[in-house]
Amino acid sequence: MVLLHRLPSINLPPNPSFRDQLRSHFHILDPHESPEPYDSFLSRHAYSISAILPVGPTQISSELLERLPVLELIVATSAGLEHIDLLACRSRGIVVTNASFGFAEDVADCAVGLLIDVLRRISAAYRVVRGRMWHVKKEYPLGFKKKHTTLSIRMSWQH
Repeated sequence: MVLLHRLPSINLPPNPSFRDQLRSHFHILDPHESPEPYDSFLSRHAYSISAILPVGPTQISSELLERLPVLELIVATSAGLEHIDLLACRSRGIVVTNASFGFAEDVADCAVGLLIDVLRRISAAYRVVRGRMWHVKKEYPLGFKKKHTTLSIRMSWQH
């Protein structure tokens, strides 16, 4: 059984195929779909939960791990792991995996886009125009060109 671990404020994608795909391969337990209080739901299923699927940065604390005695696997949907108590997982032999480099290209694309936005002052100029401030800022400064410049994005990975 897989515990779908999420904050009540985090909704799953409205696309039913996401849930359907999960449920076609795994027995999914979502405490927020149950009328039962979270603590009693977790206690009732504690000895059958072998994996957790935390949605977003939902905290996986050592206290939660202690409540799940047969837990073997955590599959994080995020790139980071700072919301998971990795020391507690290591001491229990719980395998932790995440999206890792799955978002690396998207993050790099966004970084380059933001750099261009700042250098060329695109968002700032947009705000001036949308705020009808062109009569106040008559000589809006031009952005900077980065012609013939090499941009390098260094990504590091820590275990």
